[in-house]
Amino acid sequence: MTPNSTIAKKGEDPGRHRSVRKVISFGALLAVVVWVATEAKAQAPISVRGGNPTLNITTGWPGSEPVPVVNTATSVRYRRQAAISKITVRTTCPGQSFTLKVLATGVSEGVAAPEVTLVNGMLATDFITNIPSTGTWTTTTPTLRYTASATFAQGNSAEQGNDVHTVTYTIQVQ
Repeated sequence: MTPNSTIAKKGEDPGRHRSVRKVISFGALLAVVVWVATEAKAQAPISVRGGNPTLNITTGWPGSEPVPVVNTATSVRYRRQAAISKITVRTTCPGQSFTLKVLATGVSEGVAAPEVTLVNGMLATDFITNIPSTGTWTTTTPTLRYTASATFAQGNSAEQGNDVHTVTYTIQVQ
């Protein structure tokens, strides 16, 4: 395989990445809602698990910014591939008003990248790298730590509306 090759199931186009998408909707200040939907197939090389967590930014003190909210109710499961692999993350969120970050925690197979700030239209960014293609492991399921935050200057969801992110995780040859 070449460095830009992707891993495909038998009979699939080898030029096709294996991806899973999540739709995340949230507002800020008084109502931050995260909605997660996954496209997962049986025995897929990557899937997102955990249902539809909700984040509500409701705490702040006079003269300070609202307190960010962290949610760890979802996870990403991936299977060992035939070659050393990596997972990338990207998002689209037209009209994005607020900040959403994601971090992989509890990574036992591969190396977690630093926390990624999800920005509308961003290019795919390394999320978990150096996923081994050998060993006794078959699957692993690190936790996704989402952090939603807003500043007073950004406004709130009542004024700006909720952000709706489509987050895509892709596993590919490294």
